[in-house]
Amino acid sequence: MGSALLSDLGTEIVIPVCAVIGIVFSLVQWFIVSRVKVSSEHAESSPSSKNGKNGYNDYLIEEEEGINDHNVVAKCADIQNAISEGATSFLFTEYQYVGIFMIAFAILIFLFLGSVEGFSTKILSGFLGMKIATYANARTTLEARKGVGKAFIVAFRSGAVMGFLLAANGLLVLYITINLFKLYYGDDWEGLFEAITGYGLGGSSMALFGRVGGGIYTKAADVGADLVGKVERNIPEDDPRNPAVIADNVGDNVGDIAGMGSDLFGSYAESSCAALVVASISSFGMTHDFTAMLYPLLISSMGILVCLITTLFATDFFEIKAVKEIEPALKKQLIISTVLMTAGVAIVTWTCLPSSFTIFNFGVQKVVKNWQLFLCVCVGLWAGLIIGFVTEYYTSNAYSPVQAVADSCRTGAATNVIFGLALGYQSVIIPIFAIAISIFVSFTFAAMYGIAVAALGMLSTIATGLAIDAYGPISDNAGGIAEMAGMSHRIRERTDALDAAGNTTAAIGKGFAIGSAALVSLALFGAFVSRAEISTVDVLTPKVFIGLIVGAMLPYWFSAMTMKSVGSAALKMVEEVRRQFNTIPGLLEGHTKPDYATCVKISTDASIKEMIPPGALVMLTPLIVGTFFGVETLSGVLAGSLVSGVQVAISASNTGGAWDNAKKYIEAGASEHARTLGPKGSEPHKAAVIGDTIGDPLKDTSGPSLNILIKLMAVESLVFAPFFATHGGLLFKI
Repeated sequence: MGSALLSDLGTEIVIPVCAVIGIVFSLVQWFIVSRVKVSSEHAESSPSSKNGKNGYNDYLIEEEEGINDHNVVAKCADIQNAISEGATSFLFTEYQYVGIFMIAFAILIFLFLGSVEGFSTKILSGFLGMKIATYANARTTLEARKGVGKAFIVAFRSGAVMGFLLAANGLLVLYITINLFKLYYGDDWEGLFEAITGYGLGGSSMALFGRVGGGIYTKAADVGADLVGKVERNIPEDDPRNPAVIADNVGDNVGDIAGMGSDLFGSYAESSCAALVVASISSFGMTHDFTAMLYPLLISSMGILVCLITTLFATDFFEIKAVKEIEPALKKQLIISTVLMTAGVAIVTWTCLPSSFTIFNFGVQKVVKNWQLFLCVCVGLWAGLIIGFVTEYYTSNAYSPVQAVADSCRTGAATNVIFGLALGYQSVIIPIFAIAISIFVSFTFAAMYGIAVAALGMLSTIATGLAIDAYGPISDNAGGIAEMAGMSHRIRERTDALDAAGNTTAAIGKGFAIGSAALVSLALFGAFVSRAEISTVDVLTPKVFIGLIVGAMLPYWFSAMTMKSVGSAALKMVEEVRRQFNTIPGLLEGHTKPDYATCVKISTDASIKEMIPPGALVMLTPLIVGTFFGVETLSGVLAGSLVSGVQVAISASNTGGAWDNAKKYIEAGASEHARTLGPKGSEPHKAAVIGDTIGDPLKDTSGPSLNILIKLMAVESLVFAPFFATHGGLLFKI
């Protein structure tokens, strides 16, 4: 056993330093964004962009519209405050409920396991991310007056703030937690890293409520606003006369940003936990090799540095001047970060790991070389890139799948729905092969530890992934604000271009989240199996098989709950919007302001009430199955839900993304083909809007929440594994 090049002291220093660099970088980006003024005294005109170093004039005839228009700036500030208040009040209400739930759950763990694990709630990360986003979207709108490039950079920088804060925050908190627990557990590393799984559980249960609650909130508002506004009253999407419009924009922040942040954060916390748990019963744990033990954290530290360089490419090294450069720039981000990260992982692997070591594999120790572990991480990293690109191909309106869906709108909504569903199912094929290959390679090399680090590889570029993802809702809201502040038509066109790219990047982000969730839950499943001391899981035993078939059903039950929740919340919203249009005099003419607050309240109440049943389904299933049917059946349930959940999640989020962009494709009318499908208000466009509305709950509520269902059930089973192993299976004992 050769020891590693990097000493333990080095590890103690490197990890926190990288985390701090990440946090500092995000604060610098934040400072740059905050220099855009949102108050009427400082409406500024920047001469530099008129024809500065980019020779803007050659590229686009840029008109700096209304830069000195004070009332537009003031309006933007008002709207932003309204959105910010709505979002904050929703999160406070949500966290009160979640807080009560957490206390109850901590008591449960105490009763079941006799030890209270550290519940580090991930409230902060979601909350910060969302604050930044609401802050940024008005600024993006104001910058859109100076052309596309400027607005892109503001939106992207704000996304980066969130990505880096989250990645660095997660790394730092995990690192501190490990060191605190180390004081208590001393040399009992196995106990130490089991206690850390509580961290993963805390992160994920937060994510579940953030995602489901946020998803129901945003879609109730969105569907409600669309149905009455666009379909019945024929007013544009984000028209200030529509009472649900503020709720809709709040929803983008709450669902997409706070939800996505806590979701990826949960994946990140859990894959680290799974790797650490398996490592603690391998040679790293037995020889107390601290540096090798923290290999997962070192990969994440490297990831922060790599993403930092990658971000500079988008914001500083080359500038965007035209609409068509937006999507390629975001794609380049993925490629650059993946290539750089491959080199980074190589450096970490060769400096931190002994040249050969053993990994625990179902009761035996398996000898692994350090280059094999490097390959495991890379397989995950590149699988993530492939999933990202396939998702992009199926959801971007630059490619044939979405254009075919748009084309099918000629014959009405029904064909649109058929084509959209088919596209979603088809988009599952390649990602599943990518996941399958990465599972096979990493398991062959390094058993369950290999799968855990493959998941970490996929998530190592999380800062860039989140930046790209948060960019979506920010530019979406910027469009909404432009419409509400009554800015000119051209500005709305610019923000729409940003937004269509944002839809695709949001789909890519979801693809990453789903792919990593599949790997993470498999790793947790492995940790659970070794923890519960099951040597093999045999599908042919009836105990396991009934678990499999029931587990495969759970994603459908869960999706049914979340979709009906969106439906019923949207119904309340529609009634309220109709009531306001019918009873408030002069609303449609624009003489009086609608009552935005009531709509925000409807969304908040509905989502809080409706997120409890799906949440309970996920949290209680492992407890009930484990206690009454025992660990074998539970392992069946986990495997079943993993296998069916991934398929449902990918197809749902891609179908929704494709419908949304098919509608955008028709509206933008950028190609000859798109123009034949009509301007806004034509029959094909109406069919496209219907598709988009059906896709909303699919892509923003059911789809993304499913990956949390998979992970959360696995991590919860892992936490309670010792209890189930000794006391579980009551029914079979009788």
